[in-house]
Amino acid sequence: MPEININTTQNVPINFQIATIGQRIGAYCIDLGIKIAYILFIHNFVIANMGIDGFTMDDWSIMSIYIVLYLPVTFYSIVQETTMEGQTFGKKLLSIRVVKMDGYQASFLDFLTRWVFRIIDVSLSFCVVGGFAASVSKIHQRLGDIAAGTAVIQLKNDINISHTILEEIKEDYQPKYPEVVRFSDNDMRIIKETYIIARKNNDVVMISKLVRKIEEVSGIKDDMEELRFISTIIRDYNFYTGEI
Repeated sequence: MPEININTTQNVPINFQIATIGQRIGAYCIDLGIKIAYILFIHNFVIANMGIDGFTMDDWSIMSIYIVLYLPVTFYSIVQETTMEGQTFGKKLLSIRVVKMDGYQASFLDFLTRWVFRIIDVSLSFCVVGGFAASVSKIHQRLGDIAAGTAVIQLKNDINISHTILEEIKEDYQPKYPEVVRFSDNDMRIIKETYIIARKNNDVVMISKLVRKIEEVSGIKDDMEELRFISTIIRDYNFYTGEI
């Protein structure tokens, strides 16, 4: 299964599995089903009860009402991806997400670029162009992804405390590094994710690199064993920020 290597804001590389074409098609079908259901509801229950006809309203007024009512369908993907951090309802159900190739979070401009290219990828070509581009791309990018510099990755379904910044600490825990409050929640999430991956793969190079970055950002210097040092940093952050 293809993967991409993304450098986090801590300048530490992490591998992500690319969403399969099947997952992307499945998410598209779910979103399409939601949009069709909305259109049917608007047509059968809203417009039908509004008494819109050519005898009581002029053509421009009727057209304006239709445009307003169908705006949620038109801007469905860009609004959801922007407000749901790269996901639509379909992507969320299938645990996939749009990310920037050079970092975790894509911007509104990236989502806008993908949305504009949907005209070519999806609308005008009936998904042929987008499907062909994704099938020949090593990381399953459609034209919109290539233009925006984004990719669609898989998210794990078995979310537990190890996938968050939360860390179990005892009630009598004594923190050592108050400087950890310089980190943000996102920084600590990245630190913990990198720590877990590096420890699992016994990647001493990544561990050392992470330690140097932590020291650089926080100003903390200690001769403590590296794995223990990072674990202490994570626990101290939870203690001082009251995450648990």
